[in-house]
Amino acid sequence: MELLFRQLKTQYELDEFDTSNPAVVEILLYAAVLSLLVSRDLLDLVTEEADDEIVFPPERWAAIFRSHAQLILHELGKHLGYSPPPLLKRLIEDAQKIHQQRPIL
Repeated sequence: MELLFRQLKTQYELDEFDTSNPAVVEILLYAAVLSLLVSRDLLDLVTEEADDEIVFPPERWAAIFRSHAQLILHELGKHLGYSPPPLLKRLIEDAQKIHQQRPIL
């Protein structure tokens, strides 16, 4: 249990929430725990596929998972049939959403 909280604290920075809003803290906590669970499941899959002599320390794995999270989500989205709008289309749409109080540079 201590190792779990240590990993949540170091990899997901649970001790450094920049809010005092309990609802936001709860959401961030759930997101961190869900990420950790997905990370552990993926670690099990990688361990099954890797050579028997390869060792994956949990904290090192958590850092690797975190650094590849966006690519993992992209591949998962493709696998599940989700296709986000093309990047150019998103850039054009977002560029048109000008906040009225923000000065235009």
